[in-house]
Amino acid sequence: MTDIVDLALFLAAALVVAITPGPGIFYVAARTLAGGRSEGFASTLGAGIGGLVHVVGGAVGVSALLMASAQGFAVVKILGALYLVWLGIKTLREADAALLVKPLPTGARHAFRDGIVVEALNPKTAAFFLAFIPQFISPQNGHVGLQFLALGMISVALNTAADVFVVQLASSVRGAIAARPGLLRRIRQAAGATMAGLGISLALMRRPALP
Repeated sequence: MTDIVDLALFLAAALVVAITPGPGIFYVAARTLAGGRSEGFASTLGAGIGGLVHVVGGAVGVSALLMASAQGFAVVKILGALYLVWLGIKTLREADAALLVKPLPTGARHAFRDGIVVEALNPKTAAFFLAFIPQFISPQNGHVGLQFLALGMISVALNTAADVFVVQLASSVRGAIAARPGLLRRIRQAAGATMAGLGISLALMRRPALP
């Protein structure tokens, strides 16, 4: 993917995804509130590594799919766009859901390990990457697997940066985060609407024919 407009669209969409309050952000915040900044950073690093597992697996799978059937790859992109619409609606509907769990302190080493396991074994993360990243891949540019890897690593980096910010915030204000559910609710509502709109625009976008 070399088009600067496509890259800008991907960065904007990936940023929205990264800052949307979801299970990953809540997990990191809860770990920080329970065990302090060290546990929060350890969880963030572990989750980032777990995310890369999905990126590598997705790159291999998408490359294999394109080699097998260009039409199948196109179907995956359409289904992925519709999945984003569903995910945005789901985020809107669950904006009032419980915001934080309260785990007990476990230590930085265990938090790091748990972060890897939780993210690497999370099928929702794999499904999201397979739905999201192919929307911005151009088979005409070749090296589909490398494109997936590059975009996936950018996405993981943005997610990790968002988690780092959450760790800093949670360690500074501690329980005050849980005391402002209204703010988090509004953020989730806005992010859900944006994600659904992105999915609709991608589903309706006219794409060049696949080779």
